[in-house]
This record gives sequence, structure tokens and C-alpha cells, in this order.
Amino acid sequence: MGHIHWYPGHIAKAQRDLKEKLSLVDVIIEVLDARIPISSSYKNIQNLIGNKPRIILLNKSDLSDPNYNKLWAKKLEEESCAPVIVTDLNNQKDINLIIDKIVETTNPIMLELLKKGLLPRAARSMVVGMPNVGKSSTINRLIRKGKTKTGAKAGVTRQQQWVRINRKVELLDTPGIIPTVQDDQKQAIKLACVNSIGENAYEAEYVARELIKLIQEAGYEELLRNYYKVEDEITLENIALARNWIVKGANPDVERTSHFILSNFREGKIGKITLEKPSK
Repeated sequence: MGHIHWYPGHIAKAQRDLKEKLSLVDVIIEVLDARIPISSSYKNIQNLIGNKPRIILLNKSDLSDPNYNKLWAKKLEEESCAPVIVTDLNNQKDINLIIDKIVETTNPIMLELLKKGLLPRAARSMVVGMPNVGKSSTINRLIRKGKTKTGAKAGVTRQQQWVRINRKVELLDTPGIIPTVQDDQKQAIKLACVNSIGENAYEAEYVARELIKLIQEAGYEELLRNYYKVEDEITLENIALARNWIVKGANPDVERTSHFILSNFREGKIGKITLEKPSK
């Protein structure tokens, strides 16, 4: 029960596919979950992208603790030397910021092409990240801003389309899912908490119990206590009893409570919570 078995299939093939797509773009937009910036990042991203410029989106900031969003942005910028944008993608201003940053980041590349005597073209960008960090939402919001599909380009399969965001920016309309063998259980638990790992890889009760611990360790015990109206120790059993969720034999309904807590956390109902804090 106490283990997450998450080994995405065809990892080598997935990495080849991703590298093939990356070879076609000028800039990478990496999406992280603001609640777990470390666990939702790919440790070997630099090996994957080489010297291509990168823009980091600290996404789902509407669900994370605002006190830590700017601190994380500053820390990530210092460590990666890449610009970081804090976003929840519900704000059109955020979308405009992303587009402006793509133009600014790729400007040296475009100037280099002109120096070589090549015709000017739009900068090509691609969104990458772990599952369920908001890649598709990012693409959809950017596409809605642009709307015009420009069709397939050489070396890209027909399923992959380029979308003209504006005259200076094009976006690959399929996200790059970062493949990784998950061998760090602490990271796996956090990814399961934010729904970045398929539910068939873990038991809800195990992850819900770990989530309660993580929330308390991160300093948000009061949010849990207030939301679930629990005066005693905060456990799945006590939360079930507080809601009068009882199963046969007058036992607390732990299964129902586990799914309930995971759902509440993912939707931000318990409160704005950041599970990982930037070290000083």
C-alpha cells in the first residue's frame, strides 16, 4: 500500500519524440506547478534542451500560497538563468506576458538569422512539462489569442500543427510531456497529490494520509482544522467522523474521505497551500 508504482511506458521513445520536437523550436516554455516547484520540475531539463532558451511558468499560482510565489520565482530565476512568470492562466495579462517574453527571449536568434541573410520568420515555441501541470491550458489560452493554424512544417508529423499567435510568434499545438522514471518516492507522493500521476499507480488512502502530513509540515495545520472542523488529531478517521461518514460496523469511511481530501486540495478548497518552500 505504501508505495507509488509510476513508470511511464516507452520512456526511451518518449524522450526521442520530445527531442525531435525540441529540435524544431527556438524557445521552450517549461510549466511547473507552483505548489511543488521542485517536484514538478525535470532535473535533467538542461540535457534535454541543450542551449535553447527557456521560459519557466510557475503555474496554478491561484492554488498556491501567494507569500511564496514571488520567492520561488526569484529562486528559480537565479538557479536556471531563465525568466520566470508566475501565472494562473485565468488572467489575460499573464498570456500577454508570456507572448512578450517569447519575443524578447528569441530576439537574438531572429537577429542572427537576418545577419545570415535569411528571411525573417516568427519565433517557434513549444510548451513542455510533467503531466497535469497546465501544459494544455497554456497552449489553449495562447491559441485562443492567435487562432490561426499555419499547418505542418518540414520534419513535423501531420498531427502536429503550428499556430500563429501573432506575426512574431508561432506555437506547436501539442505539448511535450517530459518522460521520467519516478524513482524518488517523496517526489512521487507530491506529484500524486496534485494529480500528476495516474490514479492506478497508487492507493488514495496512502496518498491522502501523506498529504495531511505534508500540509501540516508546511505549516497549514490551521487551514485543515478550520476546513474539516476537527478538534482532535487530524486523521482520515477523525475527518470521516466529523462528517458522519460511517460504513458497516460503525467504522469511519476512510476510502470516501481519502478521495474527498485529495479533491479538496487539488481544487484549492482547503486554502492556498505551497507544499515546497524555497530554502533561504
